[in-house]
Amino acid sequence: MLDIKFIRENKEIVEIGAKKKGVKVDITHLIALDDERLKQLKEVEDLRAEVNKVSNQISRNQDAALKTQLIEEMRSVKDEIKKKEENLNTIMEAWRQIMLQVPNVPDMTVPEGKSEEDNKEILTWGEKTKFDFPSKDHIELMLKLQMVDFERGVKVHGFRGYFLQNDGAELSWAVWNYAREFFGAKNFIPFIAPAIVRKENLYGTGHLPSGAEDIYQTQDGDYLSGTAEIPMMGYHSNEIIPKEELPKRYLAFSPCYRREAGAHGKDTKGLIRMQEFFKLEQLILCEANHEESVKYHEEINKNYEEFLESLGIPYRRLEICTGDLKTAQVKSYDTEAWIPSQNQYRELSSASYYHDFQSRRFNIRYKSKEGPSLFVHSLNSTAVATPRILVAIVENFQQADGSVKIPEVLRKYMGGKEFIK
Repeated sequence: MLDIKFIRENKEIVEIGAKKKGVKVDITHLIALDDERLKQLKEVEDLRAEVNKVSNQISRNQDAALKTQLIEEMRSVKDEIKKKEENLNTIMEAWRQIMLQVPNVPDMTVPEGKSEEDNKEILTWGEKTKFDFPSKDHIELMLKLQMVDFERGVKVHGFRGYFLQNDGAELSWAVWNYAREFFGAKNFIPFIAPAIVRKENLYGTGHLPSGAEDIYQTQDGDYLSGTAEIPMMGYHSNEIIPKEELPKRYLAFSPCYRREAGAHGKDTKGLIRMQEFFKLEQLILCEANHEESVKYHEEINKNYEEFLESLGIPYRRLEICTGDLKTAQVKSYDTEAWIPSQNQYRELSSASYYHDFQSRRFNIRYKSKEGPSLFVHSLNSTAVATPRILVAIVENFQQADGSVKIPEVLRKYMGGKEFIK
């Protein structure tokens, strides 16, 4: 959430930012509502002050008749306060609904565009994998190697269901354990985060109200999280963090759930787009400084790229254009791995920074001994998501005999073996 003071003082910048993101929001109406909100709030506060003043007079006055008169007068004032408070609550709710729709302002360096088609490739690593034999896709490879069972997955879960089994499960565990050590060496504190979260956490991160169609809801009114970013941002809600403890670096593991309602007809087979998966997430909370946010954004994105390099998976980095940025994001990179069977790169990771957009909603502040309390800046990036990364591993490391060569860094987690046969 942007600061209303910032919105009022930078109306044109906020309007341009919303337009670039393709978000329709009436900033003029919001400011008019804010004027009325402030006016009504002052009137209520003035009346409350009057009640308090007269209450003191009543307690000190010995004249019974005057006391009765003042009490009657205050009764009518209290009735007026009640009416004004009801009106104020109506205005506040309308104000809040528009405030939740106002997107973060994209950084000036973000390329302009309307959709993912306008995202900008800025870096590639590794040669695109080529074979001197007829190659297979991950579905055929993993089925023949008994690494996955889609048929029973659909029987149990329904559409997009799957079971990882045998070396499929072992490979997934190997990736998690390697990622835990890889990112742990970069001073990230490990967490296992809850996947069931309260609604306010999704509003806090910006996944609501705009992303409601992709979120699972329980019969109790809670939600299933699509990323550990959501519970981990809620972890410090309504807290003041000592400045000397920043930056906070968290590596959080959680099951993730996404309805993929907007992906009808896309990736209907295989392990690219699942409704239930597992993810390790990098999250950083730092001081309220743009240069700090930029520095840590580059760092967490580079962490993931180095992780892919250590596995030997070719990738490219995309800079996300304005029209493809999410509501809360200031800037974002996607890292995409080369998928030979599709002859294209596919997204494996997203790294973003938000300034104080999320922390303002969660009320996460930091304070030094001398200075005022300020809202922290937040950043996050995928550390690794399974089973999607298995697609990249299996397809890029397939052999002519249908086996899969295990990346060297993962072998110690799979009993030292070199191939999945």
